[in-house]
Amino acid sequence: MAVRRVVPNIKSAAAEESREFYGLLGFEEVMNHGWIMTLASPSTPTAQVSVMVSDKTAPVAPDLSIEVDDVDAVHAVIRESGAEIVHPLQDEEWGVRRFFVRDPNGRVVNVLGHR
Repeated sequence: MAVRRVVPNIKSAAAEESREFYGLLGFEEVMNHGWIMTLASPSTPTAQVSVMVSDKTAPVAPDLSIEVDDVDAVHAVIRESGAEIVHPLQDEEWGVRRFFVRDPNGRVVNVLGHR
């Protein structure tokens, strides 16, 4: 299993203001679904931050997203560990397969892979 990128998720009702602020730091919008917007560094595209109002299909907004190369394998390892699965493994209409898990600090982690 390999980690491809790690993205902090900021829950906010101020998406436009956040885009402008992170733009001052060199980030540019690379994705916007209306409920979540991802900003990335043009020089290092995997350096990203996401701003979300709420999650479209999950009951909670995740604090962090981790993209992996094999989300099914990671899900099996996490399930076997006994960690709390907050949102089940599922395919999403925007092209990812994902699940949410709670870390030991109470943070919700969105573990995903692109299809």
